[in-house]
Amino acid sequence: FSPISERVAATSNLGNVKFTWHEETAYEYESRMNAEKKSKKWDFIHMIQMLYYVKDIPATIRYFHSLLEAQAKLLIILVSGTSGWETLWKKYGSSFPLDDLCTYISSAGIKRILDSAGLKYQLYELPSHMDITSCFIEGDKDGELLLDFLTETYEFSKTASPELKRQVMEELRKPECSEERDGKVFFNNNLSVIVVEP
Repeated sequence: FSPISERVAATSNLGNVKFTWHEETAYEYESRMNAEKKSKKWDFIHMIQMLYYVKDIPATIRYFHSLLEAQAKLLIILVSGTSGWETLWKKYGSSFPLDDLCTYISSAGIKRILDSAGLKYQLYELPSHMDITSCFIEGDKDGELLLDFLTETYEFSKTASPELKRQVMEELRKPECSEERDGKVFFNNNLSVIVVEP
């Protein structure tokens, strides 16, 4: 059991809510269903912060959309097209490691995919900021881990060229990525919530 399923099991006020846990990738689930020749329909499917890690995003959305019941919803949550992530990834994504399975996609890319598929959806923005001040303190362990997270690169400070590191650090301070308040740097971590109709 994962920590999430353990917590749900310990929560007493869920009434008759039943949970089915699938601890597998989207691709593994689709492959298993195809192998078993099953296509179970669902009332609610969520894709929360996971579309960055699939190889074929349009095909994944198409497949899971096809599993929706008539009144069901597909919920997608990922970084906003107006976030600092979008700016950072557009400018430097191609400079980050290619062996990492992370597609640098934001809600802007998902909207294009949904529009081209003719799917109906509503989009909501969730404002969010993350204090990244420690990234600018040379040798700060938390700052280095945060920089790894922001760049999706293990030990970015040690493995990136000095020029790339300088450029990324400079970019992180720009208003397109962050804002400075009270001596701290806050990264624009806005998220988009996309509710897709069946």
